[in-house]
Amino acid sequence: MNKTEKIWMDGEFVDWDEAKIHVLTHALHYGTGVFEGMRCYDTAKGPAVFRLRDHMKRLFNSAKIHTMEIPYGIDELTRAVKETVRINKVRECYIRPIVYRGYGEMGLNPLRNPVNVAIAVWPWGTYLGEEGLMKGVRCKISSWVRIDTRILPPLAKSTANYLNSVLAKLEALDCGYDEAILLNMNGYVSEGPGENIFMVKDGCLITPPRSSGALYGFTMDSVMELAEDMSIPTAEREILRDELFMADEVFFTGTAAELTPIREIDGRVIGSGSVGPLTKKLQDRFFTVIRGEDPKYEKWLDYVR
Repeated sequence: MNKTEKIWMDGEFVDWDEAKIHVLTHALHYGTGVFEGMRCYDTAKGPAVFRLRDHMKRLFNSAKIHTMEIPYGIDELTRAVKETVRINKVRECYIRPIVYRGYGEMGLNPLRNPVNVAIAVWPWGTYLGEEGLMKGVRCKISSWVRIDTRILPPLAKSTANYLNSVLAKLEALDCGYDEAILLNMNGYVSEGPGENIFMVKDGCLITPPRSSGALYGFTMDSVMELAEDMSIPTAEREILRDELFMADEVFFTGTAAELTPIREIDGRVIGSGSVGPLTKKLQDRFFTVIRGEDPKYEKWLDYVR
Protein backbone atom coordinates (compact mmCIF):
# COMPACT_ATOMS: atom_id res chain seq x y z
CA MET A 1 0.00 0.00 0.00
CA ASN A 2 1.28 3.46 -0.92
CA LYS A 3 1.12 5.68 2.16
CA THR A 4 -0.11 9.24 2.09
CA GLU A 5 0.48 11.79 4.85
CA LYS A 6 -2.78 12.23 6.74
CA ILE A 7 -5.94 10.29 7.62
CA TRP A 8 -9.14 12.01 8.77
CA MET A 9 -10.34 10.50 12.07
CA ASP A 10 -13.42 11.83 13.84
CA GLY A 11 -12.90 15.39 12.62
CA GLU A 12 -9.12 15.62 12.97
CA PHE A 13 -6.21 14.85 10.66
CA VAL A 14 -3.65 12.45 12.09
CA ASP A 15 -0.40 11.15 10.64
CA TRP A 16 -0.80 7.97 8.58
CA ASP A 17 1.23 5.86 11.01
CA GLU A 18 -0.62 7.26 14.03
CA ALA A 19 -4.12 6.39 12.76
CA LYS A 20 -4.71 3.70 15.41
CA ILE A 21 -7.60 2.11 17.27
CA HIS A 22 -7.83 0.02 20.45
CA VAL A 23 -7.41 -3.75 20.09
CA LEU A 24 -10.81 -4.19 21.77
CA THR A 25 -12.63 -2.04 19.23
CA HIS A 26 -16.04 -3.65 18.74
CA ALA A 27 -15.88 -3.74 14.94
CA LEU A 28 -12.62 -5.70 15.04
CA HIS A 29 -14.33 -8.51 16.96
CA TYR A 30 -17.86 -8.52 15.52
CA GLY A 31 -17.72 -6.92 12.07
CA THR A 32 -19.82 -3.91 13.11
CA GLY A 33 -18.61 -1.52 10.45
CA VAL A 34 -19.77 -0.10 7.13
CA PHE A 35 -17.64 1.55 4.49
CA GLU A 36 -17.38 2.93 0.97
CA GLY A 37 -14.86 2.80 -1.83
CA MET A 38 -14.53 5.80 -4.16
CA ARG A 39 -12.04 7.06 -6.70
CA CYS A 40 -10.68 10.50 -7.42
CA TYR A 41 -9.53 11.07 -11.00
CA ASP A 42 -7.35 13.77 -12.50
CA THR A 43 -9.19 15.98 -14.99
CA ALA A 44 -8.48 19.17 -16.91
CA LYS A 45 -10.25 21.03 -14.06
CA GLY A 46 -8.26 19.26 -11.37
CA PRO A 47 -8.96 16.20 -9.21
CA ALA A 48 -12.62 15.08 -9.12
CA VAL A 49 -14.32 12.39 -7.05
CA PHE A 50 -16.60 10.14 -9.08
CA ARG A 51 -20.20 10.04 -7.78
CA LEU A 52 -19.18 11.25 -4.34
CA ARG A 53 -22.64 12.09 -2.99
CA ASP A 54 -24.12 8.81 -4.24
CA HIS A 55 -21.44 6.92 -2.34
CA MET A 56 -22.07 9.00 0.77
CA LYS A 57 -25.80 8.32 0.61
CA ARG A 58 -25.10 4.60 0.39
CA LEU A 59 -22.76 4.85 3.39
CA PHE A 60 -25.55 6.39 5.44
CA ASN A 61 -28.04 3.79 4.21
CA SER A 62 -25.64 0.99 5.16
CA ALA A 63 -25.31 2.52 8.62
CA LYS A 64 -29.09 2.80 8.93
CA ILE A 65 -29.57 -0.87 8.08
CA HIS A 66 -27.11 -1.71 10.86
CA THR A 67 -28.70 0.77 13.33
CA MET A 68 -25.59 2.93 13.46
CA GLU A 69 -26.11 6.66 13.81
CA ILE A 70 -23.26 8.49 12.09
CA PRO A 71 -22.26 11.52 14.19
CA TYR A 72 -21.76 13.70 11.10
CA GLY A 73 -23.96 14.80 8.21
CA ILE A 74 -23.55 13.88 4.56
CA ASP A 75 -22.35 17.40 3.73
CA GLU A 76 -19.74 17.29 6.51
CA LEU A 77 -18.30 13.99 5.32
CA THR A 78 -18.42 15.07 1.69
CA ARG A 79 -16.30 18.09 2.61
CA ALA A 80 -14.03 15.88 4.71
CA VAL A 81 -13.39 13.56 1.74
CA LYS A 82 -12.36 16.45 -0.48
CA GLU A 83 -10.21 18.01 2.23
CA THR A 84 -8.46 14.66 2.79
CA VAL A 85 -7.62 14.49 -0.91
CA ARG A 86 -6.39 18.11 -0.83
CA ILE A 87 -4.26 17.81 2.28
CA ASN A 88 -2.52 14.72 0.90
CA LYS A 89 -1.72 16.51 -2.38
CA VAL A 90 -2.84 13.61 -4.58
CA ARG A 91 -4.45 14.10 -7.98
CA GLU A 92 -5.64 10.51 -8.33
CA CYS A 93 -6.43 8.14 -5.50
CA TYR A 94 -8.71 5.55 -3.97
CA ILE A 95 -10.85 6.83 -1.08
CA ARG A 96 -11.98 4.73 1.88
CA PRO A 97 -14.47 6.19 4.38
CA ILE A 98 -15.30 3.76 7.18
CA VAL A 99 -17.86 3.96 10.00
CA TYR A 100 -17.38 1.51 12.85
CA ARG A 101 -18.42 0.65 16.39
CA GLY A 102 -15.50 1.66 18.55
CA TYR A 103 -14.02 0.80 21.93
CA GLY A 104 -16.35 0.66 24.93
CA GLU A 105 -18.03 -2.63 25.74
CA MET A 106 -17.64 -6.20 24.55
CA GLY A 107 -20.54 -8.45 23.60
CA LEU A 108 -23.17 -8.73 20.91
CA ASN A 109 -25.11 -5.63 21.95
CA PRO A 110 -23.09 -2.78 20.37
CA LEU A 111 -25.38 0.11 21.28
CA ARG A 112 -23.24 1.51 24.09
CA ASN A 113 -20.14 1.67 21.92
CA PRO A 114 -19.26 4.92 20.14
CA VAL A 115 -19.65 5.22 16.38
CA ASN A 116 -16.33 6.36 14.91
CA VAL A 117 -15.56 7.60 11.40
CA ALA A 118 -12.32 7.66 9.42
CA ILE A 119 -11.37 8.62 5.85
CA ALA A 120 -8.16 7.50 4.16
CA VAL A 121 -6.90 8.11 0.61
CA TRP A 122 -3.99 6.54 -1.25
CA PRO A 123 -2.78 5.92 -4.81
CA TRP A 124 -4.11 2.57 -6.04
CA GLY A 125 -4.22 1.29 -9.58
CA THR A 126 -7.05 -0.74 -11.03
CA TYR A 127 -7.89 -3.64 -8.70
CA LEU A 128 -7.42 -6.57 -11.10
CA GLY A 129 -4.31 -5.11 -12.72
CA GLU A 130 -3.54 -3.17 -15.87
CA GLU A 131 -3.08 -6.36 -17.86
CA GLY A 132 -6.50 -7.56 -16.72
CA LEU A 133 -7.99 -4.23 -17.76
CA MET A 134 -6.52 -4.56 -21.24
CA LYS A 135 -6.69 -8.32 -21.87
CA GLY A 136 -9.32 -9.63 -19.45
CA VAL A 137 -9.16 -11.91 -16.39
CA ARG A 138 -9.78 -15.59 -15.72
CA CYS A 139 -12.58 -16.42 -13.26
CA LYS A 140 -13.89 -19.36 -11.28
CA ILE A 141 -17.48 -19.92 -10.19
CA SER A 142 -17.08 -20.08 -6.41
CA SER A 143 -18.23 -22.93 -4.22
CA TRP A 144 -19.02 -20.24 -1.66
CA VAL A 145 -22.55 -18.83 -2.05
CA ARG A 146 -23.27 -15.10 -1.97
CA ILE A 147 -24.88 -14.02 1.31
CA ASP A 148 -28.67 -13.91 1.33
CA THR A 149 -30.88 -11.17 2.75
CA ARG A 150 -32.09 -13.70 5.35
CA ILE A 151 -28.51 -14.06 6.60
CA LEU A 152 -26.91 -10.61 6.25
CA PRO A 153 -28.22 -7.55 4.36
CA PRO A 154 -26.43 -7.66 0.97
CA LEU A 155 -27.45 -4.09 0.05
CA ALA A 156 -25.38 -2.77 2.96
CA LYS A 157 -21.67 -2.36 2.28
CA SER A 158 -20.60 -3.78 5.61
CA THR A 159 -17.27 -5.12 6.79
CA ALA A 160 -18.91 -8.38 7.91
CA ASN A 161 -20.25 -9.11 4.41
CA TYR A 162 -16.78 -9.09 2.91
CA LEU A 163 -15.58 -12.20 4.74
CA ASN A 164 -17.85 -14.01 2.25
CA SER A 165 -15.94 -12.25 -0.53
CA VAL A 166 -12.53 -13.03 0.99
CA LEU A 167 -13.30 -16.76 1.07
CA ALA A 168 -14.39 -16.70 -2.57
CA LYS A 169 -11.31 -14.73 -3.61
CA LEU A 170 -8.90 -17.05 -1.81
CA GLU A 171 -10.52 -20.12 -3.37
CA ALA A 172 -10.21 -18.62 -6.86
CA LEU A 173 -6.54 -17.74 -6.33
CA ASP A 174 -5.79 -21.18 -4.88
CA CYS A 175 -7.27 -22.74 -8.03
CA GLY A 176 -5.10 -20.59 -10.29
CA TYR A 177 -7.71 -18.00 -11.31
CA ASP A 178 -7.67 -14.20 -11.00
CA GLU A 179 -11.13 -13.70 -9.51
CA ALA A 180 -14.30 -15.45 -8.36
CA ILE A 181 -17.94 -15.24 -9.44
CA LEU A 182 -20.54 -15.95 -6.76
CA LEU A 183 -23.97 -17.50 -7.26
CA ASN A 184 -26.85 -16.78 -4.89
CA MET A 185 -28.79 -19.33 -2.85
CA ASN A 186 -31.15 -19.97 -5.77
CA GLY A 187 -28.24 -20.80 -8.08
CA TYR A 188 -28.35 -17.62 -10.14
CA VAL A 189 -25.37 -15.36 -10.83
CA SER A 190 -24.97 -12.64 -8.21
CA GLU A 191 -21.64 -10.77 -8.45
CA GLY A 192 -17.89 -10.95 -8.06
CA PRO A 193 -16.30 -10.70 -4.60
CA GLY A 194 -16.08 -6.93 -5.00
CA GLU A 195 -17.61 -6.24 -8.40
CA ASN A 196 -20.88 -6.27 -10.29
CA ILE A 197 -21.00 -8.48 -13.36
CA PHE A 198 -22.36 -7.98 -16.88
CA MET A 199 -22.77 -10.30 -19.82
CA VAL A 200 -23.41 -9.47 -23.47
CA LYS A 201 -25.60 -11.76 -25.55
CA ASP A 202 -26.80 -10.96 -29.08
CA GLY A 203 -26.00 -7.28 -28.61
CA CYS A 204 -27.91 -6.92 -25.30
CA LEU A 205 -26.16 -5.87 -22.10
CA ILE A 206 -27.48 -7.89 -19.13
CA THR A 207 -26.77 -7.65 -15.40
CA PRO A 208 -28.36 -9.40 -12.37
CA PRO A 209 -31.14 -7.53 -10.51
CA ARG A 210 -30.89 -6.34 -6.90
CA SER A 211 -32.87 -9.41 -5.87
CA SER A 212 -29.84 -11.52 -6.90
CA GLY A 213 -28.07 -10.43 -3.71
CA ALA A 214 -25.57 -8.19 -5.52
CA LEU A 215 -24.56 -4.90 -3.94
CA TYR A 216 -25.98 -2.08 -6.06
CA GLY A 217 -22.90 -0.45 -7.56
CA PHE A 218 -22.49 3.05 -8.96
CA THR A 219 -20.05 1.98 -11.67
CA MET A 220 -22.65 -0.59 -12.72
CA ASP A 221 -25.37 2.06 -12.65
CA SER A 222 -23.17 4.44 -14.68
CA VAL A 223 -22.41 1.78 -17.31
CA MET A 224 -26.14 1.04 -17.66
CA GLU A 225 -26.86 4.71 -18.27
CA LEU A 226 -23.98 5.04 -20.73
CA ALA A 227 -25.19 1.97 -22.62
CA GLU A 228 -28.73 3.32 -22.91
CA ASP A 229 -27.39 6.65 -24.20
CA MET A 230 -25.33 4.70 -26.76
CA SER A 231 -28.50 2.87 -27.91
CA ILE A 232 -27.26 -0.45 -26.54
CA PRO A 233 -30.19 -2.62 -25.33
CA THR A 234 -30.00 -3.32 -21.57
CA ALA A 235 -31.74 -5.67 -19.17
CA GLU A 236 -31.68 -6.51 -15.47
CA ARG A 237 -32.68 -10.15 -15.04
CA GLU A 238 -31.61 -13.40 -13.44
CA ILE A 239 -28.65 -15.07 -15.14
CA LEU A 240 -27.88 -18.79 -15.07
CA ARG A 241 -24.31 -20.00 -14.63
CA ASP A 242 -24.63 -21.77 -18.02
CA GLU A 243 -25.47 -18.47 -19.73
CA LEU A 244 -22.11 -17.01 -18.72
CA PHE A 245 -20.33 -19.85 -20.53
CA MET A 246 -22.33 -19.12 -23.70
CA ALA A 247 -22.13 -15.32 -23.48
CA ASP A 248 -20.53 -13.28 -26.25
CA GLU A 249 -18.79 -11.08 -23.68
CA VAL A 250 -18.59 -10.83 -19.87
CA PHE A 251 -17.06 -8.09 -17.71
CA PHE A 252 -16.86 -6.77 -14.16
CA THR A 253 -17.60 -3.24 -12.98
CA GLY A 254 -16.66 -1.63 -9.69
CA THR A 255 -14.93 1.33 -8.12
CA ALA A 256 -11.74 -0.66 -7.58
CA ALA A 257 -12.00 -2.85 -10.72
CA GLU A 258 -13.37 -0.05 -12.93
CA LEU A 259 -14.45 -1.93 -16.09
CA THR A 260 -12.49 -5.18 -16.37
CA PRO A 261 -13.19 -7.78 -19.10
CA ILE A 262 -13.50 -11.50 -18.31
CA ARG A 263 -11.90 -13.76 -20.89
CA GLU A 264 -12.39 -17.18 -19.27
CA ILE A 265 -14.75 -18.79 -16.73
CA ASP A 266 -14.14 -22.28 -15.32
CA GLY A 267 -11.89 -23.15 -18.23
CA ARG A 268 -14.41 -21.98 -20.86
CA VAL A 269 -13.18 -19.25 -23.17
CA ILE A 270 -15.66 -16.39 -23.33
CA GLY A 271 -16.35 -15.16 -26.86
CA SER A 272 -13.08 -14.76 -28.75
CA GLY A 273 -11.01 -14.97 -25.55
CA SER A 274 -10.11 -11.30 -25.69
CA VAL A 275 -11.83 -7.98 -24.93
CA GLY A 276 -15.19 -7.97 -26.75
CA PRO A 277 -16.19 -5.07 -29.03
CA LEU A 278 -19.08 -3.87 -26.87
CA THR A 279 -16.98 -4.15 -23.71
CA LYS A 280 -14.23 -2.08 -25.35
CA LYS A 281 -16.72 0.54 -26.51
CA LEU A 282 -18.17 0.92 -23.01
CA GLN A 283 -14.73 0.86 -21.43
CA ASP A 284 -13.51 3.69 -23.67
CA ARG A 285 -16.63 5.76 -22.98
CA PHE A 286 -16.38 5.18 -19.23
CA PHE A 287 -12.77 6.38 -19.08
CA THR A 288 -13.66 9.43 -21.14
CA VAL A 289 -16.40 10.29 -18.63
CA ILE A 290 -14.35 9.84 -15.45
CA ARG A 291 -11.59 12.03 -16.91
CA GLY A 292 -14.08 14.87 -17.30
CA GLU A 293 -13.94 14.79 -21.10
CA ASP A 294 -17.70 14.49 -21.64
CA PRO A 295 -19.68 17.54 -20.43
CA LYS A 296 -22.93 15.53 -20.40
CA TYR A 297 -21.71 13.48 -17.45
CA GLU A 298 -20.05 16.18 -15.39
CA LYS A 299 -22.96 15.62 -12.98
CA TRP A 300 -21.03 12.55 -11.75
CA LEU A 301 -17.86 14.50 -10.92
CA ASP A 302 -17.36 16.37 -7.66
CA TYR A 303 -14.31 18.62 -8.08
CA VAL A 304 -11.94 18.75 -5.13
CA ARG A 305 -10.86 22.35 -5.68
